[in-house]
This record gives sequence, structure tokens and C-alpha cells, in this order.
Amino acid sequence: MKPFQLASRDHCATDTIITIVTPSRKVLIGEGYCTVIAGPCAVENKHDYLYLAHHLKDLGADILRGGLFKPRTSPYSFQGLGRSGVDILAQARLETGLPVITEIMDVRDLDTLYPHIDILQVGSRNMQNYSLLEELGRLDKPVMLKRGLSATIEEWLLAAEYVLKGGNKQIILCERGIRTFEAYTRNTVDIGAVPLIKQLSHLPIIVDPSHATGKWKMVAPIARAAVAAGADGVMVEVHQDPDRALSDGKQSLTPENFARMATQLVRHAQINLKQAASQALL
Repeated sequence: MKPFQLASRDHCATDTIITIVTPSRKVLIGEGYCTVIAGPCAVENKHDYLYLAHHLKDLGADILRGGLFKPRTSPYSFQGLGRSGVDILAQARLETGLPVITEIMDVRDLDTLYPHIDILQVGSRNMQNYSLLEELGRLDKPVMLKRGLSATIEEWLLAAEYVLKGGNKQIILCERGIRTFEAYTRNTVDIGAVPLIKQLSHLPIIVDPSHATGKWKMVAPIARAAVAAGADGVMVEVHQDPDRALSDGKQSLTPENFARMATQLVRHAQINLKQAASQALL
């Protein structure tokens, strides 16, 4: 048996599909769906976030992202609004009807985030924070598990195993690029991880081309490549004024660029669905 027993296709041959329900919408993440998660790297203030949230809803986003706790390399960089920003995400969720996702870094923040957040994200730096993973395994809420900076596929799936072992079956894997010798991009995108995960595991996988490349001009091409490779969706950073963003402005799309990318992804997803249907008839 594979070391990642519960995450493997040997354990479950059927693709896991995550269903997220808000009072006005149902969103699916899994085989056959191209789910688009979008929003700024960090929630900066109430006015700007709500404005962008409504704009992204109109442009076709399925889920809103927004960081409250930002694990930055430098302790002097913007660390996020923290708990004071939860009400902003909750209001955006209420006004738009879209589910929201944010990163959790500490189990002590669970009680604050749990009632208002639809998906709890484990960032790459916490992929092997086993105490956090075990706690998330006890919840009945979807967890997005980002691949670690230098994690192998097996280490990544074993991290998911910690959550699965606790009883939580709602896990979304996120490929966000890995650290290599290449310096022209922020990280190196492992597109090959997408079909490999599809072979090894029943869990859905999405790609984060913003963190993977660190350059906004590369986000749309990598997003299209991800969908073509079979990813269940993408998560991208969008900011109304990237030059003034408090974090990761260089990799953030403007709403106009996001709209163009979203249109392209819909076309690619439709092609993939037609190909899958044709193969099913063979």
C-alpha cells in the first residue's frame, strides 16, 4: 500500500468533489468543474475589499480569497489585519453570496475564523505543521492544503493524510510552485503535479499561478496550462491598484486582466469537458 493510504486512489477510486453552500449559492470543486478563486493577497481595508468583491462576483469569480494573517519572510512586511479583518470577509460573503477562503496559521484562531470562513487554507510554510493539520482534521469544513516550498509529492499527500486521518474528507490540494535554482520567477510551477496527483489521489487539485510565478503577466498563461493539464480550478490574486498593494502587487491582476483570463479559462474548461465526454463514449 502507498504511505498515503486515505488520500490514494487505492482507497477511493471515485473523485472527491467538494461542495460549498452559502445562503445564496452552491460551489463545487472537483472533477469536471473549473472553479475560480480570486481576490487580493491581503485584506487591506473594508471599502476596497468590498468594492473588489462585488466586482469579482460580476466578472465570474466563484470564491473570494483574502489573507488576514500573512506569514511574510520579513517580520517588517505587512502581516495582515489579523482577527480585526474577519468581519470584512463575513460582510463580503453576505453581500456577494460568494464563499470565502483565508489562511489559518494558528489553532488559536480557529474559534474566530470557523463561523465566518467557508474554506480554511493551510499555507506552504505550514504544510507540515502537524498540530494544525490534526486540529483541522476534526472539523467539518473544507481545507485547502498548499504544497510546501520544497515538498515532494509524497510529503504533500502525507500532510493531507493527517487531515484525512482525523475524519475530515474535504481537502483541496493546491500547487503553488516549488523552490528551485531558477531566479527569473518567484517559484517553479510544477504543472506535471496536476496529472500526477490525478493518478495518485482522489482529492481535487487547483493551481495558484500568482504565487507560482510572482509576475502578473505569467498568471493567465499558467492558469490556462493548469486547466489544460486537468486542474479543478485556479486561485489568483486580483487588486484594483496593484502598484499600491500592501503585499504581492507584482503578481496581482487588475480586474480587467482577470476578466480576460476568466473568459479564456471558460473556453479551456469547455474543451476539456468535450474531450472527456468523447473519451467516455469510446
